[in-house]
Amino acid sequence: MSAYRSRDLLLLPNLLSALRLPLAAAFPFAARRERARFGLAVVALAGLTDVLDGFFARRLGQATAIGAVVDGVADKAFAAMVLGTLVERRKLSPKTALLLATRELAELPLALLVYARRKSEPEDTDHKANTLGKIATAFELLTVVAILLGVRKRAPLLGTTAALGALAGASYWRRELRITRQREDDFLRTTRS
Repeated sequence: MSAYRSRDLLLLPNLLSALRLPLAAAFPFAARRERARFGLAVVALAGLTDVLDGFFARRLGQATAIGAVVDGVADKAFAAMVLGTLVERRKLSPKTALLLATRELAELPLALLVYARRKSEPEDTDHKANTLGKIATAFELLTVVAILLGVRKRAPLLGTTAALGALAGASYWRRELRITRQREDDFLRTTRS
């Protein structure tokens, strides 16, 4: 991955990520009771952009530092708007919303740390989503769909989503700690030489 370059914002994967921002703004209007299917469509489109941005970044060789930031910000903004809207409409309690946001809450301080250190990182440092993170995201979207559809018995789904979110967050922290430890070992090796 390279340094932050504003021209990279115009690459297809980054444009797809950025599409989640207007989708987040549209969700409160689309998720009204009389237009629930529009809320589902907004969630489906957001999920599709989340899958396609990573696919095209890998396929086209367009994974960029700015793209990682745009993707993370768009993910967090969309999740916050959806959960905030569902709480405001009393489809979710604040406590349940926090459970659903387990992954985002675990990742937020880590994302800020990675962003702050990005300039000094080697080109090959890996901060992309892992399989567990993708599964957690899929369960978050599935849970939101169940809520929008009015599914009553969703406690097992909520619990699974929260558990997967916590595991995904822990896996990202573990990876970051491993990278930090490796960096420190490399630094010590070079200073002893």
